[in-house]
Amino acid sequence: MVSTMTRREVLQYGSLSSLGLLGGLGFSPRALAVEKAPSSPLFSAMGMATSIAKAPLIKAAGGQFITESVASFLVPDKADAVFAENLKKLADCPLPILACNGFIRPAHLRAVGAEANHPQVLDWASIAFRRLKQAGGTYIIFGSGNARQIKDGWPLDKAEAQFVALLQAMGPLAEKEGVTVIVEQLRASECNFINRISDGARIIRAAGHPHVRLLADLYHMAAMGDSPADLQAALDVVVHVEIAENNSKRSVPGVAGDDFRPYFRVLRAGGYKGAINIEAHGSDAQITAAFPEILKQAAQS
Repeated sequence: MVSTMTRREVLQYGSLSSLGLLGGLGFSPRALAVEKAPSSPLFSAMGMATSIAKAPLIKAAGGQFITESVASFLVPDKADAVFAENLKKLADCPLPILACNGFIRPAHLRAVGAEANHPQVLDWASIAFRRLKQAGGTYIIFGSGNARQIKDGWPLDKAEAQFVALLQAMGPLAEKEGVTVIVEQLRASECNFINRISDGARIIRAAGHPHVRLLADLYHMAAMGDSPADLQAALDVVVHVEIAENNSKRSVPGVAGDDFRPYFRVLRAGGYKGAINIEAHGSDAQITAAFPEILKQAAQS
């Protein structure tokens, strides 16, 4: 009989108000609001930008993937035999690699400006894409402030045209390997090009390739004053999210108490289906607490 059901069972099988049992079972509306079933998960997976060596900690904390480095893991400037050693380490890793960041590190590789050398950049990218596929990854994160910094005297419109052309050339190379390049906005103190999420969205739309998409980095967004409405306007090209608290330490969620729920609400309302990656600093204990903090704020969004 319904009267013998536990509170958990009643919540599972239906609304108490519709069953007419609120008074009979002694529930108050306030208690019901607190104990209602949690909303569906917002993120398909959670992970952190870190090395393979940290993967056991991330898994124990609730993470499902890691983001490694193009320069140190995919090593496009080194022979296949060197990368093969990194693949052996990955074989023993308890978590998969979803993405790699730190895309274009060599100082001689330039995406924009008079020194732009797209053929060399594309050679580097091709190796990175092929090796990411071998590692089972999905995303190459294109931040790379040094490669895309606009030098004095170079017009912004020319830089944008160069960058769009580079992305249009990268798209088919990434598609061939089944990976996607995701462009990351960077705060102005790190780079003077693509600082707002609207900048990134405009360039991705101009590039017009399905394997060239946008990363919504909540840390850079907050640093640059991007609002939840700005995120909403870019959602059509966003496939991945990164998170950190907006302070000088770039701390993991839960340390300073940053409220990410306004951004999370936009993601949920917009039907975001991707993952979230922590790219931040913190002690092992703080990292362990960061994943439950993300889940808590996501459930409240």
